Amino acid sequence: MKKSVFSVMAIAGLFFATQTMHAQEEPVEETKEEVEVAPEMVGFEMIDILALPQPVKDATMTEFNAVASEAWVKLENEKKIYKLNVAVDGEVKTVYATADGEWLKEDEVIDAN
Repeated sequence: MKKSVFSVMAIAGLFFATQTMHAQEEPVEETKEEVEVAPEMVGFEMIDILALPQPVKDATMTEFNAVASEAWVKLENEKKIYKLNVAVDGEVKTVYATADGEWLKEDEVIDAN
């Protein structure tokens, strides 16, 4: 009698164990999407904010009373141009400056590409 009870329990245990074994993940299909790079980002390389020249930091503090949250740099015609994201009045602005802390207009930077 004990063997039949254990047999029923063993069969029931196997039944419940096999029910969870059938749940398999479907393979994930990889899709390759082409990422378009905005024209103003071409040539810019992200840098640490601490690597910004002091005149750029000073100009940002003077003009916007803020510090940059992100910074990029690119070399153009032997000059470094810095692209900065600056939070002004709760809105993030993107500005461009030379290494001397002079501000550039966005179209000057993009047209120069």
